[in-house]
Amino acid sequence: MEFLTLNTGAQLPMIGFGTWGVRGEEGKRSILDALELGYRLVDTALMYKNHAMVGAALRESGLPRAELFLTTKLNRPCSSYPAAKAGIEQCLNELQTDYLDLLLIHEPYENALAMYQAMNEAVRSGTVRAIGISNFSPAEYEAFLTQCGVVPAVNQIESHVYHPQLGFRQALNKHGTQMQSWAPFTEGRKPIFSEPVLCEIGAAHDKSAAQVALRYLTQNGIAVIPKSVHRERMAQNLALFDFMLTPEELARIRQLDLGASLFGWY
Repeated sequence: MEFLTLNTGAQLPMIGFGTWGVRGEEGKRSILDALELGYRLVDTALMYKNHAMVGAALRESGLPRAELFLTTKLNRPCSSYPAAKAGIEQCLNELQTDYLDLLLIHEPYENALAMYQAMNEAVRSGTVRAIGISNFSPAEYEAFLTQCGVVPAVNQIESHVYHPQLGFRQALNKHGTQMQSWAPFTEGRKPIFSEPVLCEIGAAHDKSAAQVALRYLTQNGIAVIPKSVHRERMAQNLALFDFMLTPEELARIRQLDLGASLFGWY
């Protein structure tokens, strides 16, 4: 496993397990599979409505809490100072944990600064280890920085080979914020698994197009949280750190960048 060092000093695994749409007993089984395979970062959100299931899976895994990195996010109903404080308590209670490793504002809500104040207080109280944001554009991030007081540890945004946002990653790192990718496989918006460039490069390394797509991001300093409920694909996604893309291969993949969101963000 490779890691990014957050501005708190914490180590963020470069690959985690995303739980959007993961629910019920099947969802719990998929998280347990992921943890058995070696995943240690689990990403969820209030919006996903699966906290209780995620918390149950983490407990049933038998892994020490200190070995796990748990991320969740506050959504629009939490977009005020008192609502954010209540939302943090809800997260802790539903996940049945004493602390969150990373807590994010899910989107750039109008009252994001008030939410962030409550989140920063949770850091001081010890119930949250690091705080950050999600889906903030470059302009929104820069504006937030001028008033937030505490530099976000992470900005979790859309990033994949068709829109990696490498320039934004450099700007984030300049201020001390790490970038984490959701939808590294585009959630079906592009045929990434059959992309000829990725398949050709993968063949040279005995890797799949999916592995090359993830390695492109991680090699550029971007953490990833792919989602799969299939154990074989989970294992494949995790097997990223035994090969390196060459400068020529990186340049070829860079040509896939369309320079625009596939999801209508920003």
